[in-house]
Amino acid sequence: MSIEVDSLERAVARVRELAAQFGGYVANTDITTGKNQLRNATLEMKIPAARFEQSLAGLTPIGKLESVSVEAEDVGEQFVDVSARMDNAQRLERRLIDLLATRTGKLKDVLDVEQALARVREEIERYEGRIRYLKAHTAMSTLSVTVHEPLPIVGTAGKSVMGEAFTQSWRNFVALLSLAVQSLGVILPLGLLAGVAWLLTRRLRLRGA
Repeated sequence: MSIEVDSLERAVARVRELAAQFGGYVANTDITTGKNQLRNATLEMKIPAARFEQSLAGLTPIGKLESVSVEAEDVGEQFVDVSARMDNAQRLERRLIDLLATRTGKLKDVLDVEQALARVREEIERYEGRIRYLKAHTAMSTLSVTVHEPLPIVGTAGKSVMGEAFTQSWRNFVALLSLAVQSLGVILPLGLLAGVAWLLTRRLRLRGA
């Protein structure tokens, strides 16, 4: 979500308040307020999935809403697959435990069963961790909110509009003055030639008179 706001500080505080109000929290914050930069902030909110739509509606009044993009991910297939793998591993674990309890053969055979049991237990723990992640992933929604102050009408962020206008006016004056000086290199020789021609013409007329 991208929102244009009047005050960056107030908007950031409001986003944090809304995150707590909806039972979530702000995980990451990136704020830019440097010189000659557009004042903006990006906040990553973690919101309970059941209150996601409410959070979107609650953020809208903060300022002028510019864009909203929503993406959904279906993890149901992954959950079913991991659960099935874990069930199979647990059944194998029980068989190995029973086998180990009744094993009376060579020590090597007993050690082989124990190693197999350790590998199965490691797989089960990995599946359990994946299931916990999927449950947490579906329980919370991630909402990235970008708020920024309005862009200046003229110029770039952090610069004075009137200052840029005066600077440009001075540049235009200097350019015009430079053009005038350069044109003297053409006007003066032409004026000199015109003066000489006028004097010669005047003398010829006086002689003829």
